[in-house]
Amino acid sequence: MEQLLDLLLRLFGFWFSAVFLLIVLPSIFGVSLGISELYLKVLVKTLEWATLRIEKQREAQRLPSSNVIIQRDQTTMEKAIAGLRHGDFELSDVFYFCKKGYEAIVEDEVTQRFTSEELVSWNLLTRTNVNFHYISLRLTIVWVIGVFVRYCLLLPLRVTLAHIGILSMICGSTLVGQLPNGETKDWLSDLVHLTCSRILVRALSGNIYYHNKENKPKKGGICVANHTSPIDVIILTNDGCYAMVGQAHGGLMGVIQRATVKACPHVWFERSEMKDRHLVTKRLREHVADKEKLPILIFPEGTCINNTSVMMFKKGSFEIGGTIYPVAIKYDPQFGDAFWNSSKHGIVSYLLRIMTSWAIVCHVWYLPPVTREEGEDAVQFANRVKSAIARQGGLTELPWDGGLKRAKVKETFKEEEQKNYSKMIIGNGALSSRPADSD
Repeated sequence: MEQLLDLLLRLFGFWFSAVFLLIVLPSIFGVSLGISELYLKVLVKTLEWATLRIEKQREAQRLPSSNVIIQRDQTTMEKAIAGLRHGDFELSDVFYFCKKGYEAIVEDEVTQRFTSEELVSWNLLTRTNVNFHYISLRLTIVWVIGVFVRYCLLLPLRVTLAHIGILSMICGSTLVGQLPNGETKDWLSDLVHLTCSRILVRALSGNIYYHNKENKPKKGGICVANHTSPIDVIILTNDGCYAMVGQAHGGLMGVIQRATVKACPHVWFERSEMKDRHLVTKRLREHVADKEKLPILIFPEGTCINNTSVMMFKKGSFEIGGTIYPVAIKYDPQFGDAFWNSSKHGIVSYLLRIMTSWAIVCHVWYLPPVTREEGEDAVQFANRVKSAIARQGGLTELPWDGGLKRAKVKETFKEEEQKNYSKMIIGNGALSSRPADSD
């Protein structure tokens, strides 16, 4: 028994020594040994081979290659109904609304943004495409080997790194928080946050590509980005430090928040304070006014979208003032689904799915800083920034509120469509392109 215990202790010692020397230590100095790059190259070759096998089988069985159910005609209401009536109401107008209703029932463009993105080809993970069936024995064997690698080799390594990263964040922030305010404390705080973020990125087998670094957010500014997952924060803090804004939580998240705020000027609100819009705006303006403080990181969508589109930006972030630094984040779904469907998966099950994926591959674009133009209101400013992020990230721009994930469509949306139709009949005014934005 003692020999077995001694053997286990030796194995654990070897395991943690290897993890520290090969992963944690390089993370502290911000260098890579090339292991993750080599792993990604092997993974790409394997997935390319699997894709060829699937395509051959698809051609042989004549399976559909598209996942889209509804092919929509992107025209306005006015053009779609043009020619059916001559100023007065006609019963044939009903067919347009019936068609739109059927399309929304079968496959609407809003709720599908709150589910995992459909893949063109199977990535040997979960089958998110109904067309992925049994292909061949060799492909099945490769899939079984992949399950063993992901769950028996990668998962223990990633869990170990996650524990090291989180504990280092809590302990390091707590110790740095005891120091008096000054340049030394700020430098050590940045070092702790950067080092721990790098360890956590390696816990996800992350390969992050940052573009246009000359546009990185500067102190006293506001960084706004599209939102796909809680790990968006880790992706961005892997390349720089930010002051977080959000609601104070309990549990492990609360422990991390209370520890990090001692070393870094994060802005955490109690649940009761989050409802006080003026209080939130006041505290954010005070933060932005101090040009020595880290840039604020905000996700204006207010919820996670599946990285295929950008939905409505809440205007509150654009009423604060100061310089806005837009950032576009685009994940590669071929290696793993980063989207968090919070209405379906808890945070624990989500992290398990992330840690048992192949890798997290992501591109981050820093866009040129922008400021609010003269005569431009907060809604117009938010839409301008949203459009820039969507174009850079190759994402679909949608006018809908991300709050529709859990709430019903606002009555004002319905009323606006009714007004548009009535204007067509009576010929009074031009069509409104979309409902007015609101917080």
